[in-house]
Amino acid sequence: MKKNFFKGAAVAALSLVGFTAIAQEEEAAKESTFDLSGSVDTYFRTNIGGKNANNTGNGALIAPSSSFANADGFAIGMVNLIASKQIGKVGFVADLAFGPRAVDATFNSGKSVDANGDLVGSDLNNAVNQLYVTYAASDAVTLTFGNFNTFLGYEVISPAGNFNYSTSYMFSYGPFSHTGLKADFTLDDNWSIMAAVLNATDFTESNAEGKYTGGLQVGYSADAGSAYLNFLYGRQPGNTGETFQVDLTTGWDLSEDFYLGVNATYNSTAQDSPAEDNGFYGVALYPQYAISESFSLGLRGEFFAEFEGGVGALNTDNEGEGSVFATTLTGSYTAGNLTIKPELRLDSTSEDTFLEDSNGDVGKSLASFVLGAIYSF
Repeated sequence: MKKNFFKGAAVAALSLVGFTAIAQEEEAAKESTFDLSGSVDTYFRTNIGGKNANNTGNGALIAPSSSFANADGFAIGMVNLIASKQIGKVGFVADLAFGPRAVDATFNSGKSVDANGDLVGSDLNNAVNQLYVTYAASDAVTLTFGNFNTFLGYEVISPAGNFNYSTSYMFSYGPFSHTGLKADFTLDDNWSIMAAVLNATDFTESNAEGKYTGGLQVGYSADAGSAYLNFLYGRQPGNTGETFQVDLTTGWDLSEDFYLGVNATYNSTAQDSPAEDNGFYGVALYPQYAISESFSLGLRGEFFAEFEGGVGALNTDNEGEGSVFATTLTGSYTAGNLTIKPELRLDSTSEDTFLEDSNGDVGKSLASFVLGAIYSF
């Protein structure tokens, strides 16, 4: 009798373990999600009253150096494929991008710096836009490990995430991505902090000079919008001193139909004495108004300036200073998964920059038109 009792107890225990395992698997299956999303985009671009092809060889620009849509005539942007999976507390994101826009944004992917300061490596990894794993250590702490797009700035690499099709100078000359470890802390319903240890900016596979960059973000979010104050500090390849950047990104719904975004940034790199620190600064406003459920208008007004030679975004004077005021008016019409974006843009620089005619004359302004088409899925 005693033997049968223990035998029954053992069977019951095994059954309980089995049922518990099945329940855990079912619960995990409920929490497991897999998602495949992305976008494709193409565009047409032409200058208005200016030269569209530079055959003078004088080096003048025929498109804004910031635009990420600077080819003449009909052109392609990029294919973006994003695979992600979440199982309980852990997950991953594999973000692949192909095309001219992707290559411009991942130009240092897979590269390193040799003893002479030159870039070496293959372009094969240009297809990797982001590749990281996540772990929710608690309800308030999430760790991200790998390569991820920058937390600085208002705009992003994929045109599906921006209102304007062309991009700002602050986005184009700020960081695009980072490789490292970051920790996001949720303090309460509104406030958050992120801290990160990173490789050099835009280098995804190597710590080029054996130094690391630190990142910090303080965020506030509410139903009407959010604000993020971002910091980046560390030695970048080819520089003799550390680069410091502070960036404010914020956006708010001021009414049911009207939205206002703001981005301001300051970037400075220390130089060997007695040389002055060089860098750039800028500010942009992003007012947007929804005319109907399918059509909105948005304006980006940006002032961007370089000092002590800056980062080569603009032509500068003898003291290494130059600036640009760029105004971009974009319409956004949505039909299902397709978004059409007609765009007028005017760039006005402090120094002669843009090719005006076939005689090789160079001026301070450029007007251009872009028609972008983005399909998101």
